[in-house]
Amino acid sequence: MKTWFITGASRGFGARIAEKALARGDAVVATARNPQSIVDRLGRSDKLLAVALDVNDAQQAEAAAAQATARFGRIDILVNNAGYGLVSAVEEASAEEVEALFRTNVFGLLAVTRAILPGMRRLRSGRILNFSSIGGYRAGAGFGVYSATKFAVEALSESLRIELAPLGIDVTAIEPGYFRTDFLDATSLRTGQNEIPDYATTAGAVRDRTVAMNQRQPGDPDRLAQVVLDLADAPETPVRLPLGSDTIAAIEAKHRSDAAIIEAWRNISVSTDF
Repeated sequence: MKTWFITGASRGFGARIAEKALARGDAVVATARNPQSIVDRLGRSDKLLAVALDVNDAQQAEAAAAQATARFGRIDILVNNAGYGLVSAVEEASAEEVEALFRTNVFGLLAVTRAILPGMRRLRSGRILNFSSIGGYRAGAGFGVYSATKFAVEALSESLRIELAPLGIDVTAIEPGYFRTDFLDATSLRTGQNEIPDYATTAGAVRDRTVAMNQRQPGDPDRLAQVVLDLADAPETPVRLPLGSDTIAAIEAKHRSDAAIIEAWRNISVSTDF
């Protein structure tokens, strides 16, 4: 039996991962701002601990980690899933919107990771699965600030993987594309309050497309949840795991674009050495 600690577990990917972990007999510490929402979704079980956690509150993260350890003795797998999106041109996004997004998607992830890591280091064992996004690999119009938070998650995951490997702790960034969850609903995707007409054909068009795409996304969230369960048992894991055919297509397109840049600018790029 493994013990999971999952943030943002009342809905979306977090709830589905928790359901599958419980179904196979694992223990789950499921967190959300309102723990009753977890009970409403997952029911009650001796192997389920629903904990109140606002990832923006580092003290609450420490308390949640302590509750988890007191109940189950250890945490084997941390799933940093809590987060939300913002669709807005970079200039349109207010300072308050940007700061709030980074507080949850980056600083919140860091707070929870810091709270969980001492126990994993003590046991010289553990896995951390950080939810990034295809937006963490390539950015686009309308999602610049959101992608900036996920680029940060990618960098943190890469560094943590190197730093923690000698301690027996594994780290992977999960990169979903568009999956049929509630991510494009108003509960998970916020729209910038300031709209500038000059961005109507770029970020504005993306705003419109997200509405049209909602609940028509190509990805199956239950299949993603099963992949995460399987990843927890895999003897070897990648530093990043892209999920979804749209994600693969986007990564391959970026690779081609970057290769073209290197080819066109190689002489300039290497000319700056002593």
